[in-house]
Amino acid sequence: MKRGLIILLGLFAVATVAYFTASKWAIRHETISFFDETRQRPVDVAIAVRRDKEMKADAGMGVLPVAIINHGNTVKFTEYSFLANVLAARGYLAISIQHDLASDAPLVTKVGELYVGRLPVYERGVQNIEFTIAKMKKIQPNADYDHLTMVGHSNGGDIAMYFAKLHPENVKKVVTLDNLRVPFLTEGKFKILSFRSKDPVFKADPGVVPNDDICEQTGITVVNTGFQHVDMSDRGPENVKESIQQTLDKFLADDSKLSPVDTRKISVPKPGPVAQVAPPVN
Repeated sequence: MKRGLIILLGLFAVATVAYFTASKWAIRHETISFFDETRQRPVDVAIAVRRDKEMKADAGMGVLPVAIINHGNTVKFTEYSFLANVLAARGYLAISIQHDLASDAPLVTKVGELYVGRLPVYERGVQNIEFTIAKMKKIQPNADYDHLTMVGHSNGGDIAMYFAKLHPENVKKVVTLDNLRVPFLTEGKFKILSFRSKDPVFKADPGVVPNDDICEQTGITVVNTGFQHVDMSDRGPENVKESIQQTLDKFLADDSKLSPVDTRKISVPKPGPVAQVAPPVN
């Protein structure tokens, strides 16, 4: 009995070492600085992609699904590696976009206005996404930019949902982490997964999250967590990130036959200077 247990533990240890060894080379990370001449605006992006899937795509043997990750206010585009790694492990070309610049006006709240006055921010985010996709088509043409998985935290979740509202024909799934302003689309045109915080400060506006009956009818999965709003990025505790990763992986599994690679030990290369905005995440 004891001998069998020792052997089993030994095999588990070997498998674990192999698992983490594979994760160190399996996913390629890169940061790219684009410049939008039309708007005279830099747009920095961080890419995460499985090397084997990228090589097959480059060889014309497959097409990469694409996920766009949108950061929360004051959080940088490189601070969602825990999401990018899960997406990349599932075979996605994960693209994180820096939306905010130091020269941008602070994010403000205007009660009574559409999306509490945030519409220009969402429109700018959509422009950043459209510009980035156009650039990425030249860098990686063997990817599916017509059926996107949109991902976003807080203000980035609202950008993701607003993009889906404008381009429902180009969106396959939407994943939000506590978006607060833009209501979920309930036409059932694509699947939605949303993680909700239990935070006394950050509350979704009325009408943003549908009731349980509508969610069930239209393919919306709402996960009510005990997490804080600001913990839903790389800055958050490991247990929060791991819980989100597990649920996200299951959400992606229905259309991916890839075995996910454990990516918790992967470190994302530090990019060059990136502007931050003073207001808090929301």
